[in-house]
Amino acid sequence: MVSAVEQLAKNANFGALAKATELKRRIMFVLGALLVYRLGTYIPVPGIDPVVWGEIFSQKGGGILDMFNMFAGGALQRMTIFALNIMPYISASIIMQLATSMSPKLEAMKKEGESGRMRINQYTRYFTVLLAAIQAYGLAVGLENLQGSSGSAVINPGLFFRLSTVVSIVGGTVFLMWLGEQITQRGVGNGISLIIFAGIVAELPRALASTLELGRQGQFSVPMLLLMFAMVVGVIVLIVFMERAQRRVVVQYPKRQVGNRMFMGDQNFLPLKMNTSGVIPPIFASSLLLLPLTIVGFSGAEGGDFTAGIARLLQHGQPAYMALYGGLIIFFCFFYTAVVFNPQENADMLKRYGGFVPGIRPGKPTAEYLDYVLTRITSVGALYLVFICLLPEFLLAKVSMPFYFGGTSLLIVVTVTLDTVAQIHSHLIAHQYEGLIKKSKLRGRKR
Repeated sequence: MVSAVEQLAKNANFGALAKATELKRRIMFVLGALLVYRLGTYIPVPGIDPVVWGEIFSQKGGGILDMFNMFAGGALQRMTIFALNIMPYISASIIMQLATSMSPKLEAMKKEGESGRMRINQYTRYFTVLLAAIQAYGLAVGLENLQGSSGSAVINPGLFFRLSTVVSIVGGTVFLMWLGEQITQRGVGNGISLIIFAGIVAELPRALASTLELGRQGQFSVPMLLLMFAMVVGVIVLIVFMERAQRRVVVQYPKRQVGNRMFMGDQNFLPLKMNTSGVIPPIFASSLLLLPLTIVGFSGAEGGDFTAGIARLLQHGQPAYMALYGGLIIFFCFFYTAVVFNPQENADMLKRYGGFVPGIRPGKPTAEYLDYVLTRITSVGALYLVFICLLPEFLLAKVSMPFYFGGTSLLIVVTVTLDTVAQIHSHLIAHQYEGLIKKSKLRGRKR
């Protein structure tokens, strides 16, 4: 009986999807945009010898370089115009959010509403271009210093190569920034997250094939392969459970009289997610960890003890790397939660509408209580993210597991999938409400 009801619900959803023309148009736009993105990851930067660069990348791969290549969907390994992917935009967004929280002028601009938000977004775009130009120039300088067994990675080093590399990579980053905004406005889901999601998912089949090939060659035993895939399934289950976990704060509304009618008191819930920040902290932390690569690029690939020390610290399994990565994740968990949820504003809104938390006085005590609850659940959510993102690091230090099966990549894939499905469901519900309203209007006209 239950299975029959579930099947009817699925059929109803598919039927609603078939009739929702606007939603189908949005989904097709997202698929087309992601296809354009994937095509761009195969357009090479001019002046690069692909054979020599492939050899150098295979030798120097590891640590943060593999993480960067994972976020770029393999574009860095192929050295294409999307080599920096959307990371400069994410770094610019981090810096602008930090600046907004510290600058009274930017804070006042943010409170202006839509116009202020548009101005801040425009500043973020300008800063993205600046960061992308700096990182692209550092990448060009670093490429000129790279030597493989068959020669230099750059065919004709010099000013023209640096200029063409900066123009190509900055143009690719700006295009991805525009494409992500278009997906958010005209598609379904968050455009930036979907671009990173598409890059990871597109490389998963290759990672799976390479893992099975290593097992065939004897580098992985059958029990190790089974343990690896069991760990992946367990991590996915944990992510789904934690992303749906929430703390429901009871909100009571008293009796009120409107005219001659008396309305009974109502009880509702204020849902506080265990992980309010979602996938943002690992992406932000990874983006900031990529900045040292720019310094290495300016100094040259073999630029002395300083750059060699940075490269060693950013290797998998190194305590400094894991401590820095985990610390940044915890920081951005609390920072982004504070940006998204303001306890004082929510307490004022409850007081304005007559709502209160049982046993807590309205106003400042309610804000302090919400802040206390949010701090506790955010601490649990931050520890969960650190565990998910650092668990594979300990395994990668012992086993050469493909980076695409790590906790960060699985977290992004699962979280973005859940968010996109939720938004599609919201569009379907809105479409069904529109259909009911149209039917009620037609019935009213017939009467």
